[in-house]
Amino acid sequence: MKLVRYGDFGSEKPGVIDTDGRIRDLSNVIPDIDGAFLGRGGLDELKNLDLDTLPEVSGSSRFGIPINGTPKLICIGLNYSDHAKESNMPIPTEPVVFMKAISALNGPNDDVILPNKSVKGDWEVELAVVISKTARNVEESDALSYVAGYTICNDVSEREWQLEHGSQWSKGKSFDTFAPVGPWLVTKDEIPDPHNLAMWLDLNGKRMQTGNTSTMIFGIEKLISYLSYFVTLQPGDVISTGTPPGVGMGVKPDPVFLKIGDEMRLGIDGLGEQKQSVIANQ
Repeated sequence: MKLVRYGDFGSEKPGVIDTDGRIRDLSNVIPDIDGAFLGRGGLDELKNLDLDTLPEVSGSSRFGIPINGTPKLICIGLNYSDHAKESNMPIPTEPVVFMKAISALNGPNDDVILPNKSVKGDWEVELAVVISKTARNVEESDALSYVAGYTICNDVSEREWQLEHGSQWSKGKSFDTFAPVGPWLVTKDEIPDPHNLAMWLDLNGKRMQTGNTSTMIFGIEKLISYLSYFVTLQPGDVISTGTPPGVGMGVKPDPVFLKIGDEMRLGIDGLGEQKQSVIANQ
């Protein structure tokens, strides 16, 4: 099942994508797609739903973030060895963890705002995992039972603020609009092997990133178990699992960074696509 939240910013409604790719309205079935819905086992309520009985949403609609009220956005750095090498950083021996501010969340096709005086804006296509129930001290063997589904996150970064203003990555990761998520929350039954998904990102029509989740250093089970040891994972939490090589700061001999007017387009097999225009801070 591909769950969406559609409509104008701040007024999104819950929906589902039918077999013909059309949006069907869920607002008469559930109030929203959020942590409360996931935590009460809401996905089970939808399993036997006849999508053809739901109202079809006519015309084109904006996609919002597919999970409302996300409690935490936890990110994993350097989780692909080739990306660590292009970043001139050591391959990690355990997960590198940082947080992106919730205020950075953005719809999958909404504009990305380049901060004033930004000179090193960058992109990162990532598989994101959505948590379905409260998780503490989870064993790896049981970790996938805490997954509601998967989506895409573009971990937009400002490398100067990430790497040249101290060692706290969150400063370069948390600017407004720096976390486009979506377009869909794809339930885990539709993704039998999340560790074998092709992923890509284009900048202005040029392929920059090509990768596969099979090359992650730390898989989803390890990440959930590791994180749940020192932080309680809550329904609706998003874990963005890292990016393959091909980011702008890794381009040789001269890095390439985002500028006003650029367009990023990115996707992951089975999870859809995103597209963002880069605009100036108003």
